[in-house]
Amino acid sequence: MSTATDRTEGVGAAVPVREGLYGERVVAVEPGGVEYIPAGERHGRPRHLFRTWMSPNLEFATVFVGCIGVYVFGGSFWEVAAAATVGTALGALTHAVLSSWGPRFGVPQMVQGRAAFGFYGNALPAGLMSATAGIGWFAVNSLSASLALSALVGFAYPVSLVIIVAIQIAIAFFGHNLVQRWERYAFIPLAIVFALACGFIFAHANLAYGPSPHASGGQIGAFILTAAAAFGYACGWNPYASDYTRYLPASCSRLMTGIWAGLGVFVSCTVLEVAGAALVTVAGTKWIGTNPTAQLHLAMPQAMYDVTLLCIALGGISANALNIYSGSMSFLTLGINIPSHLRRAIVALGFGLVGFVVAYTGLHDLGGKYEDFLLVISYWIGPWLGVILVDYLLRRGRFGDETIFYDRGHQNWAGPIALVVGGVLAVYLFSNQALYTGPLPNRVPQIGDLTFLAGFVLAALIYYFLRRQSTGSRVQSSP
Repeated sequence: MSTATDRTEGVGAAVPVREGLYGERVVAVEPGGVEYIPAGERHGRPRHLFRTWMSPNLEFATVFVGCIGVYVFGGSFWEVAAAATVGTALGALTHAVLSSWGPRFGVPQMVQGRAAFGFYGNALPAGLMSATAGIGWFAVNSLSASLALSALVGFAYPVSLVIIVAIQIAIAFFGHNLVQRWERYAFIPLAIVFALACGFIFAHANLAYGPSPHASGGQIGAFILTAAAAFGYACGWNPYASDYTRYLPASCSRLMTGIWAGLGVFVSCTVLEVAGAALVTVAGTKWIGTNPTAQLHLAMPQAMYDVTLLCIALGGISANALNIYSGSMSFLTLGINIPSHLRRAIVALGFGLVGFVVAYTGLHDLGGKYEDFLLVISYWIGPWLGVILVDYLLRRGRFGDETIFYDRGHQNWAGPIALVVGGVLAVYLFSNQALYTGPLPNRVPQIGDLTFLAGFVLAALIYYFLRRQSTGSRVQSSP
């Protein structure tokens, strides 16, 4: 394997460079794995990121976040709309910050995490990310896309699932350039159709819909639970952020890189989640739990419903192209050696097949499990963000010559300790789920679920004090 100094300037000799020539070719399998992207292979513009992050959120899984705020958590329409906006804004803000690091460091997001967690300690968040993206989100989006396709053309669910998964795997197998190009072109029909669909939903909605009298925790609890779910959905993209900006030239504006990426997440998630809250309030609604996409039929004519179903399937494919791609990146970040120049493509294929099995056998009750899935995502990503951001601030953004990202001898156990201790304490104290409810929500149901915020704060503080107390660390020795 070549090293970075063979092909580019400014990085250490021990930094591996992504092998092979890839350039801007679209119909070509991206070689290598999680290596550094040299200057000669950089391309793209920050403004393209708006469509990259709009398209994967223009799907029914996004709409359903707003649905559960009203139907499951029991909030009023306006309450859920405000909560979804706040939760999404927080997740989009951190996504913008992390996206801006890609052009500078030229490596995937989870590889950057090795600085804060150490080479081997980073296996914890990388493993969680692999399971979340390559299996969890893949199954959720494959399910909604397949149900939409079945409702549209009458195929049996397994047939629709095979079709959807095959397309998703093919896009992710080819890699970065095809993924980016797919998102950019899929945005056109997705934006048009979902804009029209939202118009029909709001035209038939009862925006004066009040809170459910059966909501546990009351209105404040419903607000916080919805905000946590919306944050979990938006911040679920955070560990992917630099995967799609590391190919940008190092000279491009980091500010605009972050703004375009963050706006893509914020606009798409906020609009569709608010539309989801409105969908539940459509007059004469009777929630169709076995196939929630059919709920849309109550708000629009048949022709518009059919086109929307098609775009729900298209949006699911757009989301899972990113999930498989970044899931494979996270898996390779574990340091597992796959002796092939197509190792990323091979892992992407494997993740697609595993995700297919999970979608087919283990995720039939979308309504009953989705809110738990969103909250659990925020449970680990909140503490992870706290560690990553504090580490960056302590280093003042200086990681030397990027050797630290690939040094197997680099250990920083403050990261895993802060993640585990902060996360466990937050779950123990603040979790508000059917499986486990912490002592604070038990006594004061009105607080909803503050686990994501508590986890972020606790992990950040624990990491800060552990690093400040350590001696001879890279943080202290950084110029």
